Amino acid sequence: MNKVLSRLLVFFVGVPLVLGFVWLPYYNHLVLHLIICAASVIASCELHNIFSHNIELPPKPFIAVLTALLPLAALFQAVFPNAITIFSDGIDFLTCVLIFVFVVILLYEVFSAKSFEHSNQRFAGASFIVLYAGYLVTYISRLTVITVKGQNASTAFIILFLLMVFLCDSLAWLFGVLFGKNNRGFVKASPNKSIAGFIGGFIGSIASAVLAYFVWPSLFDNSLVALIVTAFFTAFAAILGDLVESIFKRSAGVKDSGMIIPGRGGLLDSIDSILLAAPLYYLLASIFFGPFNA
Repeated sequence: MNKVLSRLLVFFVGVPLVLGFVWLPYYNHLVLHLIICAASVIASCELHNIFSHNIELPPKPFIAVLTALLPLAALFQAVFPNAITIFSDGIDFLTCVLIFVFVVILLYEVFSAKSFEHSNQRFAGASFIVLYAGYLVTYISRLTVITVKGQNASTAFIILFLLMVFLCDSLAWLFGVLFGKNNRGFVKASPNKSIAGFIGGFIGSIASAVLAYFVWPSLFDNSLVALIVTAFFTAFAAILGDLVESIFKRSAGVKDSGMIIPGRGGLLDSIDSILLAAPLYYLLASIFFGPFNA
């Protein structure tokens, strides 16, 4: 009952709230950028807690600060594009910040480590957390500055992405509950997942694409097949993101990534699907509906 209630709260309160923030276009969706930054930091702390069960890591505040630099760089690039004109000639500002973060991790290990027995663990673990919690979400930030066919399309593309992921997650759960009792256990990473649930997830994501085709006809005219393909692979990445986090938690022997959301666990438990889906969605949207112009 608690799980059902938590999912209903997320669907009827959390999702409309997030979509409402997306409708605030001021300063290229500044509010959404700030939410992304906060979520990245929290997710990095939760990943640190999970990984610390198995490997040695640098201090949590150190990793959290480095993780925050990436969505902050994406925010700065989106809100103040004219302030970084030096990076306009094929040099991506966010890439420069990412390289800087890796250099800082290396410098920390070179000058701060008291023992080098676990240096490989610390560097690999810190780098992965920064990439997973900090870099992947910047692909949502990239959607906040796009124009298509001469019109600002950021709100439409962000809402479509979130709907694809949310409906994938919601219908996967619903189909699993209703039709998945006899077809579970084929994925060892998450034995409770069912074939029916996966089918429901794909249906939810594709339904979002069909809806977008009729809601934004000027953006997606004659592109229904491209939308469905985008939805299919976005759903695949969202499902994979959920399974990957299950592997992290099983390896650490924990049930949830944290306790920040009553009834659901940690924030990472709610955004795991978004993290892996965002880059693939952006890539496919760029191929089918681009080029995107800031």
